[in-house]
Amino acid sequence: MKRTGPTNLFLRMEIRRIKKAAKGSAFWKAVFKEVNKSRRLVHEVNLSKIARYAKPDSIVVVPGRVLGAGTINSPITIAALSFSKSAQKKIVQAGGRALPLSEVVRVNPSGSGLVILK
Repeated sequence: MKRTGPTNLFLRMEIRRIKKAAKGSAFWKAVFKEVNKSRRLVHEVNLSKIARYAKPDSIVVVPGRVLGAGTINSPITIAALSFSKSAQKKIVQAGGRALPLSEVVRVNPSGSGLVILK
């Protein structure tokens, strides 16, 4: 049976960029393995979990979707495949940033100083 993969063009481009970065970095290789899973296995992380485990002013990578349940009080930069509207709003209100994964891959190709949260 032929594996078809995601049909979402934006998601396919994100995965390609991460795969390219994975060739030179163990961090991005781990992110690629998580992102390349089937849709039902992709992680969904709530803001409450991010607020609990992330340090202020840190960069957190979520290989999946960020949901808006919970509150976030410190400015945290979060990179993920997608964000719910409420999650984006809460992140910006706290002084943080919500970025697509490809942006962080471009800025930090080695993956140093980043934390994976799933």
